[in-house]
Amino acid sequence: MRKITLSKAVNEAIAEEMRRDPAVFVIGEDVAEAGTPFKVLSGLVEEFGTDRIIDTPIAEPGFMGIAVGAAMTGSRPIVDLMFGDFLYLVMDQLCNQAAKTHYMSGGKLSVPLVLRTNLGATRRSAAQHSQSLHALVAHIPGLKVAMPSSAYEAKGLMKTAIRDNNPVVIFEDKLMYNDKAPVPEEEYLIPFGEAAILREGRDISLIATSSMVQVALAAAEQLTREGISAEVIDPRTIVPLDEETILSSVRKTSRAIVIDEGHQSYGVTAEIASRISEKAFYHLDAPVQRMGAMDVPVPFSPALEDITVPTPETVADRARLAVRGDLFHAA
Repeated sequence: MRKITLSKAVNEAIAEEMRRDPAVFVIGEDVAEAGTPFKVLSGLVEEFGTDRIIDTPIAEPGFMGIAVGAAMTGSRPIVDLMFGDFLYLVMDQLCNQAAKTHYMSGGKLSVPLVLRTNLGATRRSAAQHSQSLHALVAHIPGLKVAMPSSAYEAKGLMKTAIRDNNPVVIFEDKLMYNDKAPVPEEEYLIPFGEAAILREGRDISLIATSSMVQVALAAAEQLTREGISAEVIDPRTIVPLDEETILSSVRKTSRAIVIDEGHQSYGVTAEIASRISEKAFYHLDAPVQRMGAMDVPVPFSPALEDITVPTPETVADRARLAVRGDLFHAA
């Protein structure tokens, strides 16, 4: 099977859906000739023209509002939000309008809209361009939230999102755009709410999102050389969340670490760990562990930034403590 980058996978997914459905269009800053700052959408304007690949002024609330209205009246917009940090600028349109329209109209209106944006630190972009804010929108009923961890996941989840009749927010990790993975040439979709077991294990479950999936896989490889068998699970979507796959894994291994690049407090790690503790408590041989980003603004300094997020080494260290029963004695 061919290998392509995550960037190419997203580009292919959008192009295929635009060819399939003339109601699909892209709107955002620098999406046409520039192809976005990360060049993810390069080439689309040449095929589809500026009527369907629409450059906007620097006015996030404005073009988000346009997209919500367009979705309510028959179109399927893909909103390109240049950085995930700019979510704060579109929260009213996204959370008060798009997320609630179907409910408040008694099911008469739908908002089939995709908001694609990014997350992730360690790119030396400082505090206002390095945040991972997916927990903010996961908190809002009416929104679905997808977090691809590879090129394969990115294409399949994007195509599913575009066809969904609900507003969907997709977060892509900025550092993964050039990462390659096997992607079929034939069409495929990845259903929302179905987690992937990427590596089976017996001693501990590593539940990781987005960029942290690769961190978890690298940690599992380290651990296997020490005789510790780690199972790695990628939820794919945090809303809806495939709770049963996660719980089944933890009931088997009896230990779990939840890993996410968002700030640890009040975030995705807390939600998933809480569900494990509530529904698999009597199967646990150790407390559920959470590993997220430090609760600090992301530093610009490389030396400081690198230590704010989990790494394969820190995840492996925590797993060793859990498996060996030393968590309560850790400093």
